[in-house]
Amino acid sequence: MTAPTGDAPVTSPPRNPRAGRPAAALRHRLFWPALVLALLLLANLLFTPGFLSVEMKDGHLYGSLIDIFRFGAPLILVATGMTLVIATGGIDLSVGSVVAISGALSCLWVSGLADQQSAGGVLAAVGLALGLSLALGVWNGFLVSGIGIQPIIATLILMVAGRGLAQLITDGQIVTVNSDPYKLIGGGYWLTLPFGVLIAAAVLAVTAFLTRRLALGLLIESVGGNATASRLAGLRSRGLIVTVYAFCALCAGIAGLMISSNVSSADGNNAGLWIELDAILAVVIGGTSLAGGRFSLGGTVIGALIIQTLTTTIYSIGIPPETTLLFKALVVTVVCLLQSAAFREKAFHLRRRRPGAAPASADEKVRVPA
Repeated sequence: MTAPTGDAPVTSPPRNPRAGRPAAALRHRLFWPALVLALLLLANLLFTPGFLSVEMKDGHLYGSLIDIFRFGAPLILVATGMTLVIATGGIDLSVGSVVAISGALSCLWVSGLADQQSAGGVLAAVGLALGLSLALGVWNGFLVSGIGIQPIIATLILMVAGRGLAQLITDGQIVTVNSDPYKLIGGGYWLTLPFGVLIAAAVLAVTAFLTRRLALGLLIESVGGNATASRLAGLRSRGLIVTVYAFCALCAGIAGLMISSNVSSADGNNAGLWIELDAILAVVIGGTSLAGGRFSLGGTVIGALIIQTLTTTIYSIGIPPETTLLFKALVVTVVCLLQSAAFREKAFHLRRRRPGAAPASADEKVRVPA
């Protein structure tokens, strides 16, 4: 068989699958948040040479990295619940008040025990606090899905009233406790690790299993993408909305136990103050859209760690605490801009061929067979 005459078509060389991997990594939703987290850790390492070192003391792991996870565990919990709420197209501004209510009720119960070292009494306090938190979450979900109040308004009601309820529980005072079993929740260690970190990891693992291994995550995303279409397709969107708000409040209640346990006291006025804003920032940094739909639990965890690392950085390098919110706002702005494809296109690809530029010559064009 003879070869055809004339110019043979020039085919493009076979693609190298490894060549596109860097570009694909840059487009991944977790690349830029992870890069910012790594840069923050590197900056701390420059100011504090032993920042990344972890050592064993008295059978426990100690170090700045351990502290970031330990103090960031409540935020990870609240942000985990907030992720599912935002995935449905909602928002929960009341998580800070739920944190205060949970800590206030549990500390008040423990302080009234005849023996504060009683594990049964502490478990009862934990059960009451989490039960009330769950009920408050159901209330939020009922206002949103049952009555039809906008999520930002429905949760703003509890945000304002809940802070007053927390102060009513504590009678406007700081309630202190002296209970080793209660101290374990947020300030204790187990298996060489902070117990709060283990709780946060367990809740996150269960959430990931329910939303990624089962159909629950797909249902939540469908409700957030188009609630009307989901309802017409036969999904019980109202029940799902109530469920995610209840879960979010439950996570906030656990975080309230951690925060109050870590300081062995409950402050209804300041406990969990502005944690709802940090949780929303963590979710947004992680790549979850505020419009609802697809969500990323891994991105939320990275976002929460970025915010906690920011706080640690502020105190470690001597930045005045008064400028903490401004410093956070600047870093979060940078992260959000880096996540924007349009911004990256303008910032890093300025030298592109203009519309009036001369087209490529005929020899540069690659002919493909018809």
